[in-house]
Amino acid sequence: MNKSPYLDDLQLKAELDRCLSCPAKPCMYSCPVHCCPQEFIKCAKEGDYAGAIKSITSNNPMGLTCGLICPEQFCMKACVRAKIDRPVRIPAIQAALVKKYRQKTSHKIPCSQRQSIAIVGAGPAGIAAAWALVQAGYKATIFEKSAHVGGALRLIPSARLPEGTIEDDWSYIQTLGEVSVCFNSTIDDPVALLKQEFAGVIMAIGDEELINLNIPGEEHIVPYTEYLAHPQRYARLPKIAIIGGGKVAFDCAMTAIDNHASDVTMLVRRALSDMKIDPSELQQLQQAKVHIEPMTKAACVQKEDKGYTLETISTTFVQGQWQEVPDSRHKRTGFDLIIKAIGSKSKPHITHPQVIYAGDCKNEGSTIVEALASGIKAADIITTTKSS
Repeated sequence: MNKSPYLDDLQLKAELDRCLSCPAKPCMYSCPVHCCPQEFIKCAKEGDYAGAIKSITSNNPMGLTCGLICPEQFCMKACVRAKIDRPVRIPAIQAALVKKYRQKTSHKIPCSQRQSIAIVGAGPAGIAAAWALVQAGYKATIFEKSAHVGGALRLIPSARLPEGTIEDDWSYIQTLGEVSVCFNSTIDDPVALLKQEFAGVIMAIGDEELINLNIPGEEHIVPYTEYLAHPQRYARLPKIAIIGGGKVAFDCAMTAIDNHASDVTMLVRRALSDMKIDPSELQQLQQAKVHIEPMTKAACVQKEDKGYTLETISTTFVQGQWQEVPDSRHKRTGFDLIIKAIGSKSKPHITHPQVIYAGDCKNEGSTIVEALASGIKAADIITTTKSS
């Protein structure tokens, strides 16, 4: 059995053969960056792998990373093949092709513009903005507060996003043109960059502030950022509760299973059908025997002599709103760890005509491909403003 996140050669051929090459290209029109699966799959079927890579990389600056973690809600949801049996695994095909056939270019795009653009944040939106600026002939400089590119992508477990994947995409972008990154550089005032040599600033800083539950005992809960960044600190804790029902909560649950937890419970405030994860991810949770309790919210956490007690309240959907069910409090005991995985929010924006926001700090909780699209759009706004 292939445990790699990449399709092997037989799996790749099987998925390529399943594509119907629809002339209407619904997969392309559903993609936020307008990548055309119909085109790159057709090229790959014909053995034109260079053409397939050109098709992918002409629209997607992080073809490898995106192929591995892009959700099913875009191209796969639009795939006509789903009406016959199941959708073609388009992102997996993309990842396999990029991994196997992408070559680093030795021909840089000439820097035709005298002005430089600054980008704050080296997550997917910042990386995409840099890529788009290079395509337009600009020099781009990224200021990143950490020591690595990737931003929140670095919290994704290696089972889904193998180590080195982000760097692979980033090194490819660096071969294209004049783009550099200044690590360990925190920018508190983007307007100050405009007083240097930069003609514009793209803020791609992500969601920097964790959303609070505002419940008693919240100080005993571990944020998902801490847990996913340092899972080894919490290894072999047997009973774990995760508050949340989205992608981040999914990653926390699967990491807990990999960390040898024997009892993992996800508390989801809404209905099971409202969980913001793919059907395949829900299936993974069920196969791993993760307990999913929908329509349940956390109300209070207490530290005991051994472990933690968590009080919950049932919820119901009434007149378009989720409300608490009266007299539905329930006390759960014996947790070794409680994780908060309900997302983050962005800081207030600075209003300035030469400062553009992109990614999660503009569209909270976006997917990787939506963040890429946002970064590309921000670069387009900057370059259009400069040329007009």
